[in-house]
Amino acid sequence: MDFGYDETTERLRERLLRFMTECVHPAEPVFDQQAQERDDPWAVPPIVTELQAEARRRGLWNLFLPGEHGAGLSNLQYAPLAEITGRSPGLAPVALNCAAPDTGNMELLALFGSAEQRERWLTPLLQARIRSAFAMTEPAVASSDATNIATRIARDGDEYVVNGRKWFVTGAMDPRCEVFIVMGRTDPAAPRHRQQSQIIVPRDTPGVTVRRGLRTFGYDDSDHGGHAEIDFVDVRVPAGNLIGQEGSGFAISQARLGPGRVHHCMRLVGMAERAVELMCRRVSDRHAFGGPLAAQGVIRDWIADARVRLEQARLLVLKTAWLMDTVGNRQAHSEIQAIKIVVPETAQWIIDRAIQAHGAAGVSQDTPLARLWARARALRLADGPDEVHRQSLARRELRRHQPRAASPV
Repeated sequence: MDFGYDETTERLRERLLRFMTECVHPAEPVFDQQAQERDDPWAVPPIVTELQAEARRRGLWNLFLPGEHGAGLSNLQYAPLAEITGRSPGLAPVALNCAAPDTGNMELLALFGSAEQRERWLTPLLQARIRSAFAMTEPAVASSDATNIATRIARDGDEYVVNGRKWFVTGAMDPRCEVFIVMGRTDPAAPRHRQQSQIIVPRDTPGVTVRRGLRTFGYDDSDHGGHAEIDFVDVRVPAGNLIGQEGSGFAISQARLGPGRVHHCMRLVGMAERAVELMCRRVSDRHAFGGPLAAQGVIRDWIADARVRLEQARLLVLKTAWLMDTVGNRQAHSEIQAIKIVVPETAQWIIDRAIQAHGAAGVSQDTPLARLWARARALRLADGPDEVHRQSLARRELRRHQPRAASPV
């Protein structure tokens, strides 16, 4: 087994690391200052546009997207690049046009969108001229089971009519967000996993009302376009806005979430790496009880455990990416679920220890740790809560060990 990066990955890693050092990390305080000074709390600070222009100039653009529309990288090639962007999750992904939910929406349109849909929506997304959102989760049902979704998408002649309420629609508060991809039921009488469909709803369609922005642990997440609660009341869109076929919404959502979970998990590895770095620097510089904190046994235990856990998590994600490339998402399903369980927990544990090592500073705005912790904790719910993935993974494992029925003689 070769653990080295191939030539393409190594070249992009070096280029991306320089971009992070020269542009992204120096821009973090600039972003914070511009965010405080803006009149519209959801407006995009100008530094983001500057970083995007520089990323395009350096050839660091749409790296996440395979095939003709993106950089053509495999999951295994992109994974270590996603890890690097995770060291500054509020700036680096969007600077490279590799930020969720646009990434998943672009993948979805590239795979399942019609030629007209790709021309109308994918092209401007690839150019970062607009942003998008994915509306699946609902406040009135347990959306951890996607078959619960109650939003109705009903055919009426040459149109579909959408009615329902969604929330935690990430990206929807961004003024540049022009389109929602909405998941809802087209046929409640169909088999359980064939009831749902996905449809494109332009933001300015009559009947669409963005009710409010939601916070996570007190953060508005405006660097990701926020999270919105949205009403869809008798929203009419052309029948041509349906993505794929009626009843394919659940399958499409699963195809969308697979690569996205690798992206999220590798960014979490990058977040945890930054936390380890900050922790080591802090405990080396800070003195208490007659010596540096780094001399304390409990601190050394934290650092050692952090390194072990982090390496385990990274290797599992890289294995998952390799499997997705070699045998496909379906055959890598167990590993995809496994990383979704272990990596957010690992990152949260490591970041929590780094916060503890910083004392009061760790929970303040003077370090990125509190925000990193909030992101890691939220990702234990996003794309499905831990418990759902554990149950599904356990079922698969149990099936592997069930005695096979005897073959007929």
